Amino acid sequence: MIRFLLAVSLCACGQDGKLIFTKVFPGSTPAWVKIVVEKNGQAVYTEAPDDPQPLTFKLTEAETAAMYGLAEKLGWFTRTLESGLPVAKMGDKALRYEGEGKAQEQKFNYSSDPDAQALTDWFERISESERYLLELERSARFDKLGVNRVILQIQAAYERKRLVAVDQFLKWLDRVTKNESYLNMARERAARLAETFRNPVAEGAK
Repeated sequence: MIRFLLAVSLCACGQDGKLIFTKVFPGSTPAWVKIVVEKNGQAVYTEAPDDPQPLTFKLTEAETAAMYGLAEKLGWFTRTLESGLPVAKMGDKALRYEGEGKAQEQKFNYSSDPDAQALTDWFERISESERYLLELERSARFDKLGVNRVILQIQAAYERKRLVAVDQFLKWLDRVTKNESYLNMARERAARLAETFRNPVAEGAK
C-alpha cells in the first residue's frame, strides 16, 4: 500500500511539468518562435514575445511521451548541449524544463548530442506544422484559388513525417470539403487528407 501511494504521489506531482523551446534566428521565417508543451500534451506556439494570437493545440499521447522521454534522457537539461564546434549559425536555441519545483535550461547553436538533435527536431516539426496551419487558414479565408496548392504542401509534409497534432488541420480541411466555392480538386484532396488524418495507418502496417 505504501509503495502504491508513493507511486500515485510521484505521478501526480509530475503532471505540472512543461517543456519550453525558443529559437531566435534573424532573417529566417519565423525569426522568433516559442513553443510550450505540457505533460498532458497541451501546447502553445507563438511567433513573437507579445504575440496577440498564440496557437493552442494538443499533441497525441505518443508525441508527448516521445518528447518527454528525450528530455528525460537529456537529464532535463542539466548538462551542456552546445557542441562548441565551428559550425555556421543555426539560430540561438534554448531548451528549458519547468516542473516539480525546479527549472533547468540549456542554450545552444548546435548540439552533437543525438537526443538533443531529436528533441530539437520535434520542436522544429511543431513549428512547421503551425506554419502550414496558418497558411491553410489564410488561403481558406482569402485565397480560395491557392487552397489546393497549400493542401498539396501539407500532404507532402505529412508524407515526409514533418507534421504533428494533425487533428488541428481538420477544421479547415472540413471547411474546404463542404464549401462549393473552392475548386473541386481542392475539395476532393481536402476530403482525402482529412480521412487520412482521422484514420492514420499504423506504422507497422505501412
